[in-house]
Amino acid sequence: MSAEAPNPGAPSRRRGRPRLDLRRLGRAALLGPAARGRLPDAIGHVAEAHRAHHPDADLGILRRAYVLAESSHRGQFRKSGEPYITHPLAVTLILAELGAETTTLTASLLHDTVEDTDVTLDQVRDEFGDEVCYLVDGVTKLEKVDYGAAAEPETFRKMLVATGNDVRVMSIKLADRLHNMRTLGVMRPEKQARIAKVTRDVLIPLAERLGVQALKTELEDLVFAILHPEEYERTRALIADNADACDALAAIAESVRTVMREAGIQAEVLIRPRHFVSVHRARLKRGELRGTDFGRLLVLVGEDADCYAVLGELHTCFTPLISEFKDFIAAPKFNLYQSLHTAVAGPDSAVAEVLIRTHQMHKVAEAGVIALGSPYTATDANDTDDARRTVIAAGQTAPAEQSEHAEGERADPTRPGWLSRLLEWQESAPDPDTFWTSLREELAEDREITVFRADGGTLGLPAGASCVDAAYAQYGEEAHACIGARVNERLATLSTRLGDGDSVQLLLAQDAASGPSPDWLDHARTPAARIAITRWLAAHPEGAKAPAAAPRAPMAVAAGRRTAANAVTDLPGASVRLAGCCTPVPPDAVTGFLVRGGAVTVHREECPAVTRMRTLGRAPVGVRWGDAAECRVTLVAESFGRSRLLADLTDVIATAGAAIVSATVEPPSEQRVRHTYTLQLPDAAGLPALMRAMRDVAGVYDVTRAQHPAGTP
Repeated sequence: MSAEAPNPGAPSRRRGRPRLDLRRLGRAALLGPAARGRLPDAIGHVAEAHRAHHPDADLGILRRAYVLAESSHRGQFRKSGEPYITHPLAVTLILAELGAETTTLTASLLHDTVEDTDVTLDQVRDEFGDEVCYLVDGVTKLEKVDYGAAAEPETFRKMLVATGNDVRVMSIKLADRLHNMRTLGVMRPEKQARIAKVTRDVLIPLAERLGVQALKTELEDLVFAILHPEEYERTRALIADNADACDALAAIAESVRTVMREAGIQAEVLIRPRHFVSVHRARLKRGELRGTDFGRLLVLVGEDADCYAVLGELHTCFTPLISEFKDFIAAPKFNLYQSLHTAVAGPDSAVAEVLIRTHQMHKVAEAGVIALGSPYTATDANDTDDARRTVIAAGQTAPAEQSEHAEGERADPTRPGWLSRLLEWQESAPDPDTFWTSLREELAEDREITVFRADGGTLGLPAGASCVDAAYAQYGEEAHACIGARVNERLATLSTRLGDGDSVQLLLAQDAASGPSPDWLDHARTPAARIAITRWLAAHPEGAKAPAAAPRAPMAVAAGRRTAANAVTDLPGASVRLAGCCTPVPPDAVTGFLVRGGAVTVHREECPAVTRMRTLGRAPVGVRWGDAAECRVTLVAESFGRSRLLADLTDVIATAGAAIVSATVEPPSEQRVRHTYTLQLPDAAGLPALMRAMRDVAGVYDVTRAQHPAGTP
């Protein structure tokens, strides 16, 4: 790669604007600033691109920023030989073409002045204000002389914290890295590979999460060329050999335009060639590629409703591939992306992928958070208002949620939810290596799910997250006492993986001494959970050695047993006994059946045994309750294992005045324990209150009447 490494994805974007001539800009920079009142020639490209998005922008501050940057960097040269000022100019042009507002462009012109020249932050603040100063400080690297090997991870930590307060910091960093990647060819191969790997592991995922697809796709192609040169050359040759592949798409595009005209829908139909990495992935997935696989159709309309009108026309006039349909307008991606995706087959069976979106959606899809402008500037512009509504629709932090911040503290109202979580867990990772490893793991999760809490709130989690992750996301370190969960109203273990749209109710033990099990680390996907669990286990080594609930052998406790049942049968001389499968008690509706030995067994009417008996043709025997208030019942308590659970349950039973005829405790399974009690109650009317009291015992999640054969005679 040359000093100005070619952009592999260039044919697919910014076709209307030629690449900057850095050498010409360098000569213009060396000539110094223009006369007062006129923009320097070197910054003319930036002004033109900026005015295309912001016609009324005041360019005076850009002129002053350029003059300071040019004079500060004068005499400095890049490794490629160009004057250093060409770098901040190129970074600023990248942002200007994406629609960044004036403050961001001013900071990007100055982004290396504090780091590489004698300019101080105080000078920047005095000349350009607090906002520009904050952005410049946010992208300024920490010195290796002070931080050593930790300089890079700590610099990224500093940038992420600053990004949490103003997302424009990361916008400047991404544009800065893109230009550095374009000119990386002058570096040693090993340094190219190191920078490319950090770009792949950290900056490309950040660009994806911030929705800046225009930067992300070009960074992907540049990294691909450095880290996988053979695959890159194979892909480049494949694209070159199929240079006329867009002809197949062009024919379908013309048919789509005809359909739109006949339907009276104003739409712009474009062909978007795939970038190199996209072609490479398509080849790995589909094998041999056809002409229409080298690009997609993009249909741009004016209103949201028009998107669905276009979809209807396409599915009516062409053969749709229903499996390819996705609606990211009704359910935006967590990075602000909105679009309808579909695929249709043309007359010759060629399949074309189609993206349908509004012009504003397209702007946000390309520029992401850059399209939102300043998060602190109120505006009446419809485009920006629409973009901010997209932020909330995509599950980002809404402005109202920022009320928790102290008065005067910077808090970006467009801060994404994933960034808020990242900022929380990084505080618990003071070690640079732990932070760097956890950051890469977090960013490797490229999908996010939303789950609903029991109180009606929501939690944003990475795809594949478990109940353990949900517990720490909701309760922080209080989640150490979590003993289980209900997912979609059903009991679930903490290892249960959650899906998008699940509801989760987390159950906490009242015992403050409770702590996580080492097994939880096998199920924790989020850095917040892993860091919290690891810290607790390190602080409680004795708790890490023993399992949370040691298996116990089944035990039985027996007391004096009453043999007479409080039921009367219509069959003269027959003895009566209550069925152990359903343990009926007054005032249950009951029926009886004659069994061997001349005894009548009494069942509840809804007992499955009654259905089986009737199916076999067994005639029921009339039974009714007697006058005695006492009754015997078998209760099953489902709970999570913890110390003193048996003692607490038996204490509740004793308080209710019930006698324990027998009790069985099964060995724990996946932290769950089943207790079966056969009880003699002094009054059947007290049974509902007893069951409620048993459910209130910490760790018990359900108490039911026995529906299976009892373990006692």
